[in-house]
Amino acid sequence: MNVASNLAEKIRLMRLQKGLSQENMADMLGLSTTAYGDLERGRTELSISRLENISKYLDIPLPELMGFDSLSMSETEWLRQENTRLVAENRRLLNELDQWKMKFRQWFGEGIVREIGQQREKIGF
Repeated sequence: MNVASNLAEKIRLMRLQKGLSQENMADMLGLSTTAYGDLERGRTELSISRLENISKYLDIPLPELMGFDSLSMSETEWLRQENTRLVAENRRLLNELDQWKMKFRQWFGEGIVREIGQQREKIGF
């Protein structure tokens, strides 16, 4: 077994331990079930971002998922990587928040304009 096969098998076992189906994981990762199955069979190369997402959904630290012992990655390096991941997640959430704010303004603003128009019609404007 090579490193990729070992990782794919570890992901499969961790998924099963968490009681998740391939369909569950595929949905969480935004993949088809077939694509996720290929990932677990080692037919698909995993990107770091995909591995980070898998480790997050399986609730296992990325170094542990990848089979690194605590000595192989310094705490500083791990914190640096975790910080990078959190900054990216924060950026994504801020973008999502901005989109919701825009929708709120659009919905709320349109409602106020409509209400004012109806009020004006009632009084003859």
